[in-house]
Amino acid sequence: MNTHATLEARHCMLLVIDMQDKLLPAIHDAEALRGRAARIAQAARLLEVPVWATEHWPDKIGPTHADLAPHIDHIVAKTHFDACREPGFTDDLPRHRDRVLLMGTEAHICVLQTGLGLAAAGLRPALLADGIGSRRESDRLAACERWRHHGLEILTSEMALFEWLRTPAHPRFRDVLALVKSS
Repeated sequence: MNTHATLEARHCMLLVIDMQDKLLPAIHDAEALRGRAARIAQAARLLEVPVWATEHWPDKIGPTHADLAPHIDHIVAKTHFDACREPGFTDDLPRHRDRVLLMGTEAHICVLQTGLGLAAAGLRPALLADGIGSRRESDRLAACERWRHHGLEILTSEMALFEWLRTPAHPRFRDVLALVKSS
């Protein structure tokens, strides 16, 4: 397990929660969130950080948004709000990736419950505060407060990306910087 305070790409994965076609239109500031999420996922893949996604009841809520899908390595269909309650979910996560960065919707339901489930499973979830959304801003803020209450880490996507890069000498620095500047 990585106990270093800063993130190391080789110990991380990105989990995109329920960024689905039929749910996103109801989310506060959804267009900005969707664009930000796509850029974060694209940067993660450039830095060889696995990107997984969940889809809640995909037959009813639809697939992961088309802007995000090309940047996802693996999609898990789920029926529980907490993805960890799905049979085999935590067992199937990439090995040696104990730092799970979460983003998606809804912040106060599926994102929060999955984060709590990951922590209970012995992983180290972190919330990307600029990569989450809910129908109401008050619910998104309450989700962040609940993360803090449970001692879970909250950071921003830029914090994660620049910790993964470590240095501007990284071979992917310019590619990632271009994604950061486009937001």
